[in-house]
Amino acid sequence: MKLICKQNLVILILLLPHFVMGQDLLDIFDDEEEVQTEYAVNTFFSTRVINGQSIEAPYPGDLVFVVSHHFGRLNQGAYELWGLDQATIRLGLDYGINERLSVSVGRSSYQKTFDGFVKYKLLRQQTGQRDIPLTVSLFSGAYLKSLRWPEGSDYSFTQRMSYVQQLLIARRFSRAVSFQLSPAWVHKNLVPTTDDPNDYFVLGMGGRWRITDWAGISMEYFHRFNEPESYDSYHSFSVGIDLDTGGHVFQLHFTNSQPMFEPGFLVDTRGNWLDGDIYFGFHITRTFALR
Repeated sequence: MKLICKQNLVILILLLPHFVMGQDLLDIFDDEEEVQTEYAVNTFFSTRVINGQSIEAPYPGDLVFVVSHHFGRLNQGAYELWGLDQATIRLGLDYGINERLSVSVGRSSYQKTFDGFVKYKLLRQQTGQRDIPLTVSLFSGAYLKSLRWPEGSDYSFTQRMSYVQQLLIARRFSRAVSFQLSPAWVHKNLVPTTDDPNDYFVLGMGGRWRITDWAGISMEYFHRFNEPESYDSYHSFSVGIDLDTGGHVFQLHFTNSQPMFEPGFLVDTRGNWLDGDIYFGFHITRTFALR
């Protein structure tokens, strides 16, 4: 009996390293499975859905040059070449500081407006160790209208300013389909009359249907919950096509918004689709890797 126990003890001692090694390998495989995370990428082709911001941002160290252009209204007829004789432009630079934070500056010919904003990614859609169904970014912008004041006016510098705070909530449902909600608050320091509100609340909705690896169709709508009192303003609606050529992204679109900065198209959209007040426009995006 003692001999059998000794034999079993010897066998156990010999097999113990194999059990320990096997357990270590299982732990390694478990750890590898735990840390594998898949992120949703390319939810949209560009940092803008059409006019409005998307959850996309430049990669860290990338500088993105954006040329935006809106022609005149299509209903101006042949004499104005259906709006092509007129133009509103915006030039902008976006820079990725890290994986979460990006900054941007720009200048639009519409009301000679300068803009600057930051975009911070709060959550990123992912599966794996953590399942997060949405990408959520916070957008904060400041805008300076640099038009000359009328002679004799005594307006202050701060009355040139307006501000936008926006939450960008997006989900990539599949390789082809992405959707975004964009609740926003717009504040204007100066409004035309005392009857006009200084604060506006807006809900934006945008989507993209990817047709091929390099092309997709986009749609965007912004619903404003309160209105200016002294002038007519409409909800911004846009449709477009996105083309990714590798080095550039071309976004061609039709919209009833002439301005290309947030307070402009969220509050001051003067065009009515039913009247033919439609502007053809485009964004051209070029990325430069500075890292």
